[in-house]
Amino acid sequence: MTTHVDRKLEELGLTLPEAAAPVAAYIPVVEANGLLHVSGQIPFKDGVLMTGRLGEDRDLAFGTEAAQRCALMLVAQIKKYLDGDLSRVERIVKLGVFVNSAADFTDQPKVANGASELMQALFGDAGRHARSAVGVPALPLGVAVEVDAVVQIR
Repeated sequence: MTTHVDRKLEELGLTLPEAAAPVAAYIPVVEANGLLHVSGQIPFKDGVLMTGRLGEDRDLAFGTEAAQRCALMLVAQIKKYLDGDLSRVERIVKLGVFVNSAADFTDQPKVANGASELMQALFGDAGRHARSAVGVPALPLGVAVEVDAVVQIR
């Protein structure tokens, strides 16, 4: 089933990755009362993890792209959970964006825009969401960014 989201991805020159298997003791998506709680997703580019610390060995552009790659993985997880039917997404409710940051790096909201802007591009008004953008001293596997989500479905 081709959806508006699939067409928009194609227009943007983006493809969804395969939904990644969990790397620890959790499941990627939990549904409760019409909300999908999507576990934190990490960024891959060409099959390679995007690692590093913003403000130390990685710059804002790298971080923004990493956040976008996390958002692509979120959509991949949602699509897999919904058996390919992204038309069931009613709203992206909230994103939590965690940025592996040096102590003096304060552009976490700009990094998070990589994920936020992609959700809005893919889902239109339904992609507008609440958000947290938090700097942390380390993330799993040394990744630069991790993003989780709450998504309302039909």
